[in-house]
Amino acid sequence: MKILFIGARLFDDIALYTKNKNITSILTESNSDSKNLKLADVSYIVPRGMEGPKEIALKEDVDAVVPLIGIDKPLVEIAKLKEDLENNYGLPVVASPLEAVITAQDKLKTKEFFIENKIKTPDFSKISKGFKPELPVVLKKPEGQGGNGIKIALTDSDLEINIDNFECAIAEKFVEGIEVSIEVLRWNGKTVPLVPVNKGKTTFEGIHPLDKLKTVPLNMKNVDNENIRSIAQKIANLLGSEGVIDIDIILDKDGVAHFIEINTRPSGTRYLTSASTNISPMHELVDMATGKWNYKDVETRIKKYCALEIPIGDYNTENNNHQFREFNSDNCWVIHGPDKFQRITIRAEDIQKAYEVAEKLNIDYKKFN
Repeated sequence: MKILFIGARLFDDIALYTKNKNITSILTESNSDSKNLKLADVSYIVPRGMEGPKEIALKEDVDAVVPLIGIDKPLVEIAKLKEDLENNYGLPVVASPLEAVITAQDKLKTKEFFIENKIKTPDFSKISKGFKPELPVVLKKPEGQGGNGIKIALTDSDLEINIDNFECAIAEKFVEGIEVSIEVLRWNGKTVPLVPVNKGKTTFEGIHPLDKLKTVPLNMKNVDNENIRSIAQKIANLLGSEGVIDIDIILDKDGVAHFIEINTRPSGTRYLTSASTNISPMHELVDMATGKWNYKDVETRIKKYCALEIPIGDYNTENNNHQFREFNSDNCWVIHGPDKFQRITIRAEDIQKAYEVAEKLNIDYKKFN
Protein backbone atom coordinates (compact mmCIF):
# COMPACT_ATOMS: atom_id res chain seq x y z
CA MET A 1 0.00 0.00 0.00
CA LYS A 2 1.34 3.40 -0.99
CA ILE A 3 -0.17 6.66 0.30
CA LEU A 4 0.64 10.26 -0.58
CA PHE A 5 0.56 12.63 2.40
CA ILE A 6 0.29 16.35 1.65
CA GLY A 7 2.06 18.52 4.23
CA ALA A 8 4.89 17.56 6.59
CA ARG A 9 3.96 19.53 9.72
CA LEU A 10 1.57 16.90 11.08
CA PHE A 11 3.27 13.86 9.58
CA ASP A 12 5.06 13.01 12.83
CA ASP A 13 1.62 12.17 14.28
CA ILE A 14 1.32 9.19 11.92
CA ALA A 15 4.88 8.32 10.88
CA LEU A 16 5.18 5.43 13.33
CA TYR A 17 1.68 4.19 12.52
CA THR A 18 2.35 3.98 8.78
CA LYS A 19 5.62 2.17 9.41
CA ASN A 20 3.95 -0.39 11.70
CA LYS A 21 1.25 -0.95 9.07
CA ASN A 22 3.86 -1.51 6.32
CA ILE A 23 2.51 1.44 4.36
CA THR A 24 4.91 3.18 1.97
CA SER A 25 4.66 6.88 2.75
CA ILE A 26 5.18 9.50 0.04
CA LEU A 27 5.31 13.04 1.42
CA THR A 28 5.03 16.39 -0.38
CA GLU A 29 5.95 19.66 1.30
CA SER A 30 6.71 23.22 0.21
CA ASN A 31 9.07 23.96 3.12
CA SER A 32 12.46 22.34 2.55
CA ASP A 33 13.42 22.98 6.20
CA SER A 34 10.66 20.79 7.67
CA LYS A 35 12.21 18.36 10.11
CA ASN A 36 9.52 15.76 9.40
CA LEU A 37 10.61 15.17 5.81
CA LYS A 38 13.07 12.50 6.89
CA LEU A 39 10.30 10.48 8.57
CA ALA A 40 8.69 9.51 5.25
CA ASP A 41 9.91 6.75 2.96
CA VAL A 42 10.05 9.23 0.07
CA SER A 43 9.67 13.02 0.19
CA TYR A 44 9.34 15.73 -2.44
CA ILE A 45 9.68 19.49 -2.19
CA VAL A 46 6.97 21.07 -4.34
CA PRO A 47 5.70 24.64 -4.91
CA ARG A 48 2.74 25.85 -2.86
CA GLY A 49 -0.57 24.73 -4.26
CA MET A 50 -1.93 21.36 -5.36
CA GLU A 51 -0.37 20.93 -8.79
CA GLY A 52 2.81 19.48 -7.27
CA PRO A 53 1.03 16.94 -5.05
CA LYS A 54 -1.19 15.88 -7.98
CA GLU A 55 1.85 15.34 -10.19
CA ILE A 56 3.58 13.25 -7.50
CA ALA A 57 0.43 11.23 -6.76
CA LEU A 58 0.20 10.19 -10.41
CA LYS A 59 3.94 9.73 -10.86
CA GLU A 60 4.24 7.49 -7.79
CA ASP A 61 1.01 5.63 -8.63
CA VAL A 62 -0.23 5.90 -5.05
CA ASP A 63 -3.34 4.13 -3.76
CA ALA A 64 -4.77 7.11 -1.88
CA VAL A 65 -4.06 10.68 -0.78
CA VAL A 66 -4.27 12.02 2.76
CA PRO A 67 -3.88 15.81 3.19
CA LEU A 68 -2.29 16.65 6.56
CA ILE A 69 -3.25 20.31 6.63
CA GLY A 70 -3.92 22.00 9.97
CA ILE A 71 -4.76 25.47 8.62
CA ASP A 72 -7.81 26.69 6.71
CA LYS A 73 -6.39 28.58 3.75
CA PRO A 74 -5.40 25.61 1.50
CA LEU A 75 -8.57 23.59 2.18
CA VAL A 76 -10.50 24.84 -0.86
CA GLU A 77 -7.61 23.88 -3.14
CA ILE A 78 -7.47 20.46 -1.49
CA ALA A 79 -11.21 19.98 -2.05
CA LYS A 80 -10.76 20.82 -5.74
CA LEU A 81 -7.87 18.34 -5.93
CA LYS A 82 -10.15 15.74 -4.33
CA GLU A 83 -12.78 16.28 -7.04
CA ASP A 84 -10.16 15.96 -9.76
CA LEU A 85 -8.39 12.86 -8.47
CA GLU A 86 -11.54 11.00 -7.44
CA ASN A 87 -13.62 11.81 -10.53
CA ASN A 88 -10.91 11.57 -13.18
CA TYR A 89 -8.45 9.04 -11.75
CA GLY A 90 -10.46 6.99 -9.23
CA LEU A 91 -7.97 7.98 -6.53
CA PRO A 92 -9.52 8.47 -3.06
CA VAL A 93 -8.61 11.64 -1.17
CA VAL A 94 -9.38 11.60 2.54
CA ALA A 95 -10.69 15.14 2.94
CA SER A 96 -14.01 16.97 2.90
CA PRO A 97 -15.61 17.85 -0.44
CA LEU A 98 -15.75 21.37 -1.82
CA GLU A 99 -19.28 22.34 -0.73
CA ALA A 100 -18.57 21.28 2.86
CA VAL A 101 -15.29 23.21 2.93
CA ILE A 102 -16.86 26.39 1.55
CA THR A 103 -19.70 26.20 4.10
CA ALA A 104 -17.26 25.71 6.98
CA GLN A 105 -14.72 28.34 5.91
CA ASP A 106 -17.17 31.20 5.49
CA LYS A 107 -18.51 32.15 8.92
CA LEU A 108 -21.69 33.63 7.45
CA LYS A 109 -22.37 30.46 5.46
CA THR A 110 -21.74 28.42 8.62
CA LYS A 111 -24.30 30.53 10.49
CA GLU A 112 -26.82 30.08 7.70
CA PHE A 113 -26.15 26.31 7.73
CA PHE A 114 -26.85 26.13 11.47
CA ILE A 115 -30.03 28.18 11.22
CA GLU A 116 -31.35 26.28 8.20
CA ASN A 117 -30.88 22.99 10.03
CA LYS A 118 -32.29 24.25 13.36
CA ILE A 119 -28.96 23.93 15.22
CA LYS A 120 -28.66 26.44 18.06
CA THR A 121 -26.09 29.15 17.41
CA PRO A 122 -25.53 32.58 19.03
CA ASP A 123 -27.61 35.44 17.65
CA PHE A 124 -25.80 37.50 15.03
CA SER A 125 -26.23 40.24 12.48
CA LYS A 126 -24.37 41.34 9.38
CA ILE A 127 -22.30 44.43 10.04
CA SER A 128 -23.74 47.45 8.26
CA LYS A 129 -23.38 51.20 8.50
CA GLY A 130 -24.80 52.61 11.72
CA PHE A 131 -25.71 49.29 13.33
CA LYS A 132 -25.87 49.22 17.14
CA PRO A 133 -25.53 45.70 18.55
CA GLU A 134 -25.98 44.75 22.18
CA LEU A 135 -22.55 44.69 23.83
CA PRO A 136 -20.34 42.76 24.36
CA VAL A 137 -20.25 41.44 20.82
CA VAL A 138 -17.83 39.28 18.82
CA LEU A 139 -16.81 40.78 15.47
CA LYS A 140 -15.89 38.08 12.96
CA LYS A 141 -14.47 38.37 9.48
CA PRO A 142 -15.78 35.82 6.98
CA GLU A 143 -12.54 33.82 7.12
CA GLY A 144 -9.89 33.30 9.78
CA GLN A 145 -8.77 30.83 12.44
CA GLY A 146 -7.00 30.74 15.78
CA GLY A 147 -8.42 34.12 16.78
CA ASN A 148 -7.33 35.85 13.57
CA GLY A 149 -10.11 37.99 12.14
CA ILE A 150 -11.93 38.15 15.47
CA LYS A 151 -12.34 41.05 17.89
CA ILE A 152 -14.45 41.25 21.02
CA ALA A 153 -15.99 44.71 21.40
CA LEU A 154 -16.83 45.49 25.02
CA THR A 155 -17.71 49.16 24.67
CA ASP A 156 -19.04 51.61 22.09
CA SER A 157 -15.47 52.89 21.77
CA ASP A 158 -14.19 49.36 20.95
CA LEU A 159 -16.89 49.06 18.33
CA GLU A 160 -16.12 52.43 16.76
CA ILE A 161 -12.37 51.76 16.62
CA ASN A 162 -12.72 48.33 15.00
CA ILE A 163 -15.82 48.53 12.84
CA ASP A 164 -14.03 49.79 9.71
CA ASN A 165 -11.80 46.70 9.74
CA PHE A 166 -14.78 44.35 9.71
CA GLU A 167 -16.53 45.24 6.48
CA CYS A 168 -18.62 42.32 5.14
CA ALA A 169 -18.30 40.65 8.55
CA ILE A 170 -20.75 39.53 11.21
CA ALA A 171 -21.38 40.59 14.78
CA GLU A 172 -22.13 37.64 17.03
CA LYS A 173 -23.53 37.77 20.56
CA PHE A 174 -20.82 37.05 23.13
CA VAL A 175 -21.76 33.94 25.11
CA GLU A 176 -20.20 33.59 28.52
CA GLY A 177 -19.43 29.99 29.31
CA ILE A 178 -17.14 27.09 28.43
CA GLU A 179 -15.46 26.53 25.08
CA VAL A 180 -15.86 22.98 23.78
CA SER A 181 -14.64 21.09 20.73
CA ILE A 182 -15.63 17.69 19.37
CA GLU A 183 -14.01 15.80 16.51
CA VAL A 184 -16.14 13.74 14.13
CA LEU A 185 -14.94 10.97 11.82
CA ARG A 186 -16.88 10.33 8.60
CA TRP A 187 -16.13 8.12 5.61
CA ASN A 188 -18.26 6.26 3.06
CA GLY A 189 -21.40 7.76 4.56
CA LYS A 190 -20.71 6.42 8.07
CA THR A 191 -20.13 8.78 10.99
CA VAL A 192 -18.54 8.45 14.44
CA PRO A 193 -18.58 11.46 16.80
CA LEU A 194 -15.82 11.23 19.38
CA VAL A 195 -15.65 13.09 22.70
CA PRO A 196 -16.47 16.69 23.77
CA VAL A 197 -13.32 18.45 25.04
CA ASN A 198 -13.41 21.20 27.67
CA LYS A 199 -11.16 24.01 26.40
CA GLY A 200 -11.73 26.42 29.28
CA LYS A 201 -13.85 29.49 29.92
CA THR A 202 -14.62 32.09 27.30
CA THR A 203 -12.72 35.33 27.90
CA PHE A 204 -13.13 38.92 26.83
CA GLU A 205 -9.44 38.83 25.87
CA GLY A 206 -10.10 36.05 23.35
CA ILE A 207 -7.34 33.83 24.75
CA HIS A 208 -6.65 30.99 22.32
CA PRO A 209 -7.50 27.49 23.64
CA LEU A 210 -3.91 26.38 22.96
CA ASP A 211 -2.91 28.69 25.81
CA LYS A 212 -5.39 27.16 28.25
CA LEU A 213 -5.62 24.06 30.38
CA LYS A 214 -7.99 21.56 28.74
CA THR A 215 -9.70 18.45 30.09
CA VAL A 216 -11.78 15.42 29.13
CA PRO A 217 -14.46 14.33 29.94
CA LEU A 218 -16.77 17.29 29.97
CA ASN A 219 -18.19 17.09 33.48
CA MET A 220 -20.73 19.90 33.77
CA LYS A 221 -24.07 20.08 35.50
CA ASN A 222 -27.02 20.04 33.10
CA VAL A 223 -24.78 19.01 30.17
CA ASP A 224 -25.53 15.81 28.26
CA ASN A 225 -22.38 14.66 26.47
CA GLU A 226 -24.33 12.18 24.38
CA ASN A 227 -26.62 14.94 23.15
CA ILE A 228 -23.58 16.95 22.02
CA ARG A 229 -22.24 13.87 20.21
CA SER A 230 -25.61 13.33 18.55
CA ILE A 231 -25.80 16.91 17.26
CA ALA A 232 -22.18 16.74 16.08
CA GLN A 233 -23.04 13.59 14.13
CA LYS A 234 -26.04 15.36 12.60
CA ILE A 235 -23.84 18.29 11.54
CA ALA A 236 -21.28 16.03 9.85
CA ASN A 237 -24.00 14.13 8.01
CA LEU A 238 -25.80 17.26 6.81
CA LEU A 239 -22.50 18.85 5.80
CA GLY A 240 -21.37 15.73 3.97
CA SER A 241 -17.92 15.95 5.52
CA GLU A 242 -15.25 13.30 4.99
CA GLY A 243 -12.15 12.41 6.97
CA VAL A 244 -12.20 14.35 10.23
CA ILE A 245 -13.82 17.63 11.22
CA ASP A 246 -13.75 19.67 14.40
CA ILE A 247 -16.85 21.46 15.70
CA ASP A 248 -16.58 24.40 18.13
CA ILE A 249 -19.27 24.95 20.75
CA ILE A 250 -19.88 27.24 23.72
CA LEU A 251 -21.83 25.93 26.70
CA ASP A 252 -23.53 28.78 28.54
CA LYS A 253 -24.04 28.95 32.31
CA ASP A 254 -27.24 26.89 31.99
CA GLY A 255 -25.47 24.15 30.06
CA VAL A 256 -27.09 25.06 26.73
CA ALA A 257 -24.88 24.26 23.72
CA HIS A 258 -24.36 27.07 21.19
CA PHE A 259 -22.67 25.81 18.02
CA ILE A 260 -20.08 28.29 16.74
CA GLU A 261 -17.86 26.99 13.94
CA ILE A 262 -16.90 23.95 11.88
CA ASN A 263 -13.32 23.18 10.82
CA THR A 264 -12.85 20.63 8.02
CA ARG A 265 -9.33 19.64 9.07
CA PRO A 266 -7.45 17.92 11.92
CA SER A 267 -8.04 19.56 15.28
CA GLY A 268 -5.72 21.00 17.90
CA THR A 269 -7.53 18.80 20.42
CA ARG A 270 -6.58 15.55 18.66
CA TYR A 271 -4.21 14.43 21.44
CA LEU A 272 -6.90 14.87 24.08
CA THR A 273 -9.29 12.89 21.90
CA SER A 274 -6.71 10.14 21.44
CA ALA A 275 -5.80 10.02 25.13
CA SER A 276 -9.39 9.83 26.34
CA THR A 277 -10.98 7.57 23.71
CA ASN A 278 -7.98 5.51 22.56
CA ILE A 279 -8.97 6.56 19.04
CA SER A 280 -6.38 8.65 17.20
CA PRO A 281 -8.17 10.76 14.57
CA MET A 282 -4.95 10.91 12.56
CA HIS A 283 -4.57 7.13 12.52
CA GLU A 284 -8.19 6.81 11.44
CA LEU A 285 -7.43 8.95 8.36
CA VAL A 286 -4.80 6.39 7.36
CA ASP A 287 -7.27 3.53 7.84
CA MET A 288 -9.77 5.36 5.64
CA ALA A 289 -7.12 5.63 2.93
CA THR A 290 -6.26 1.93 3.10
CA GLY A 291 -9.93 0.92 2.82
CA LYS A 292 -9.85 -0.79 6.22
CA TRP A 293 -11.88 1.81 8.14
CA ASN A 294 -14.99 0.39 9.78
CA TYR A 295 -17.21 2.67 11.85
CA LYS A 296 -18.54 -0.21 13.96
CA ASP A 297 -14.99 -1.24 14.83
CA VAL A 298 -14.19 2.35 15.86
CA GLU A 299 -17.26 2.51 18.08
CA THR A 300 -16.31 -0.73 19.86
CA ARG A 301 -12.76 0.54 20.44
CA ILE A 302 -13.79 3.80 22.11
CA LYS A 303 -12.62 3.93 25.74
CA LYS A 304 -13.52 6.38 28.49
CA TYR A 305 -10.33 7.67 30.09
CA CYS A 306 -9.77 11.08 31.64
CA ALA A 307 -7.27 13.39 30.00
CA LEU A 308 -5.55 16.66 30.85
CA GLU A 309 -3.58 18.95 28.52
CA ILE A 310 -1.26 21.70 29.76
CA PRO A 311 0.80 24.27 27.81
CA ILE A 312 4.42 23.86 28.93
CA GLY A 313 6.43 26.01 26.51
CA ASP A 314 9.63 23.96 26.51
CA TYR A 315 10.07 20.77 28.51
CA ASN A 316 13.49 19.18 28.64
CA THR A 317 12.85 15.62 27.50
CA GLU A 318 13.79 13.24 24.71
CA ASN A 319 10.15 12.20 24.44
CA ASN A 320 8.98 14.97 22.11
CA ASN A 321 9.35 13.02 18.88
CA HIS A 322 7.24 10.67 16.80
CA GLN A 323 8.48 7.54 18.60
CA PHE A 324 6.69 8.62 21.79
CA ARG A 325 3.34 9.76 20.40
CA GLU A 326 1.16 6.84 21.50
CA PHE A 327 -0.99 6.42 24.59
CA ASN A 328 -0.19 2.80 25.38
CA SER A 329 -1.11 2.35 29.05
CA ASP A 330 -3.73 3.41 31.58
CA ASN A 331 -1.65 6.22 33.07
CA CYS A 332 0.73 7.79 30.57
CA TRP A 333 1.63 11.07 28.91
CA VAL A 334 2.76 12.49 25.57
CA ILE A 335 4.76 15.65 24.82
CA HIS A 336 3.94 17.30 21.50
CA GLY A 337 4.25 20.58 19.68
CA PRO A 338 7.08 22.74 18.32
CA ASP A 339 9.86 24.29 20.41
CA LYS A 340 8.60 26.99 22.81
CA PHE A 341 5.00 25.88 22.23
CA GLN A 342 5.05 22.36 23.60
CA ARG A 343 2.10 20.82 25.39
CA ILE A 344 1.73 17.73 27.53
CA THR A 345 -1.35 15.52 27.31
CA ILE A 346 -1.85 13.13 30.22
CA ARG A 347 -4.12 10.09 30.24
CA ALA A 348 -5.31 8.78 33.60
CA GLU A 349 -8.04 6.72 35.23
CA ASP A 350 -9.52 9.86 36.75
CA ILE A 351 -8.77 13.56 36.50
CA GLN A 352 -7.20 13.78 39.97
CA LYS A 353 -4.59 11.19 38.97
CA ALA A 354 -3.87 13.21 35.84
CA TYR A 355 -3.09 16.24 38.01
CA GLU A 356 -0.90 14.05 40.23
CA VAL A 357 1.13 12.98 37.17
CA ALA A 358 1.62 16.66 36.29
CA GLU A 359 2.88 17.36 39.81
CA LYS A 360 5.35 14.46 39.64
CA LEU A 361 6.68 15.96 36.39
CA ASN A 362 7.05 19.36 38.12
CA ILE A 363 4.57 20.99 35.77
CA ASP A 364 2.80 24.03 37.15
CA TYR A 365 -0.82 23.70 36.04
CA LYS A 366 -2.35 25.87 38.77
CA LYS A 367 -1.53 29.11 36.99
CA PHE A 368 -4.12 28.17 34.37
CA ASN A 369 -7.00 27.84 36.84
